Order: sequence, then C-alpha cells, then structure tokens
Amino acid sequence: MNIWLLIALMALVTFLPRYLPMALADRVRLPAPVAQALDFVPIAVLTAIIAQGALVREGAVDFSLANLHALAALAAFGAALLWRRLFVTIAVGLGCFILLRLLP
Repeated sequence: MNIWLLIALMALVTFLPRYLPMALADRVRLPAPVAQALDFVPIAVLTAIIAQGALVREGAVDFSLANLHALAALAAFGAALLWRRLFVTIAVGLGCFILLRLLP
C-alpha cells in the first residue's frame, strides 16, 4: 500500500471521530435531565484528577497525616466551602502546603 494513502487514511480515522460529534451537535437537542447531568462532568473530572494527585503516593493510596498533599487539599476544600472564591482556595491550598513543608 502506498505510504501516503496509509497516512491519509490514518488521518481520516483520527479526525472523523473528533469532528463529527461537534459538527452534528447543533442538530441534536438533549433532554433537560441529560443536559443538567452534563453540567457536572467538568466538576467530576477535576475532582477525580485532584483526588488522585492528593491521595496517591508512590502507587498506593495514602491517608496518613504525613501526606502533605492531602492535608493541603483538605484545607483548600474547606476554604472553597467557606469563601467560595477561586483565588482564596488556591492561596489557602498552596500556603498550607508550603507551611507544612517548612515544618520539621
């Protein structure tokens, strides 16, 4: 098979599954419950990423008080609930982590 034909076919196979849903999205009306459920997808994905980064250390889940990442994430979560400001949440999380790292 010609190498250029193979490259073109691979590009088509890669491009179409990404393009078609976006091209057809304006023609499809989702039911209200589905649209409401999709609003929570970014929050759920971000929570999963943050939880893994904070709780998994060296391939295992670490719930100990020695896990500074988890303690800082918990402080940031508390700040987010209390103040509901993104900058304050980030500042509290980073500040807590830095302070915990400086403690012996």
